[in-house]
Parts: sequence; structure tokens; C-alpha cells
Amino acid sequence: MNTAQAKRVLETALLCSTQPVTVRDMRVLFEDALGADTLKALLEELQLDWAERGLELVSVATGWRFQSRPELRIYLDKLNPEKPPKYTRAVMETLAIIAYRQPVTRGDMEDIRGVTINTQIIKQLEDRGWVEVIGHRESVGRPGLYATTRQFLDDLGLSSLDQLPLLSSVEGQASVLASLNPPEADASQASLSLEDAIEASETTETQTEEALTAEAEDLTNLAQEMPDSAKGQHHD
Repeated sequence: MNTAQAKRVLETALLCSTQPVTVRDMRVLFEDALGADTLKALLEELQLDWAERGLELVSVATGWRFQSRPELRIYLDKLNPEKPPKYTRAVMETLAIIAYRQPVTRGDMEDIRGVTINTQIIKQLEDRGWVEVIGHRESVGRPGLYATTRQFLDDLGLSSLDQLPLLSSVEGQASVLASLNPPEADASQASLSLEDAIEASETTETQTEEALTAEAEDLTNLAQEMPDSAKGQHHD
């Protein structure tokens, strides 16, 4: 089998697969006749072949897949106008805490958010396949330690946690996760680029800071001190 034929087989397998394809599975396609380096070269060629098309070939946590380009998503959304409700701010902030500070216990999350976390919030994230218990902390009650899954990375179009943008606040982290891939989106449709998501989250952080500054000034006029944890304080 020559290179052109091998690339055609690989392209077909990737287009027909409903899940990301691992390099190991790719080798099975060719009965181990092609090594990892050769496959990587073919994948890079396919990426160039599709550079000007509506689909792009990307590497995610569990393998390689084709997905629609971010800029075309607004058109594809028109085919599915009815969407399920978005996850709440509480859910996204809890997800952000787990993603950026894992492994964490429920108590850790509550300390960071400053409010009690409803059991249903954790269940929603587990049902989505985004978080899981990976162990238990050796302390009183041996609470479960939560971490994100490979499915979480796949849905965000990332191959590793190292690709998550570095943001300081939980609000900004939750915002960037929601921007990268809204919960109601089909994973086969591309998320925003990291650059666009970071810009969106920074705008959110700036708006939050401006609002807090205005509130702080009003409270100062009333001779009251605004607690540091006031941002985002509410009960779920």
C-alpha cells in the first residue's frame, strides 16, 4: 500500500468514526505495517489537505477526530434551534474548581465558592461524564477526590489539562470553560478557539471587577466594608 492509499484509508476511518480514533487503532487498520511516526506524518498531511475546508482534523485527549470549524458553528446551530437549558453558574464554577484545582473534595469546593454545593450539581457533572472520583483523602470520613475525565477534555477540544488558559478567578475560569464549549453543544461541532475563549473570559472578569468597584464605593459611602467573598455569593 502506497502513501496515497494509506492516507485515504486513514481519512475514511476518521470521517466514519463516531469517537476519536487512537494511534493504536490506526495501527490496527494497517496491521501494524505503519509505525507511529508514519501515521503522524499522514495525519499532518491530512490536516493540510483539509486546511481550507469546513472540517478540521484535531488531536484531543482520546485520539484524533474531524470536527466543524468554530467560525461555522453559528450556521450549524440553525439546524438545531431547540437547545436544552444551559448549566447554571453554580455548575460551571464547580466544574472550574475541579478542572483547575484537581483533585479536590466537595469540602474544598465549598471552601473556595463560599457556599454549600448541592449534591445535584456534582451529579450533573458526573452524568455528563466530565468529572469522577479518583480516590479518597486520608482524613476524617475519607471524602472523595474529584477530577476531570478524558471526556471533559474531548468535549473542550483539548488534548491535555496543560492547554487550559491560566486564569486567577473562579468566575473567569468558569467563563472560559463555558466559552470553549457550551454544555448544550455537540462535541463534533468545534468549540471557540482558546484565544477567543480567553478574550471572552477576560471581558467577563473586567466587567465583574468594574461592578465590584462600583459596589465597593457605594458601600464605603455607607461606612460598610465589602467582604472579599462577596463576589458570586449565593446559595444553590
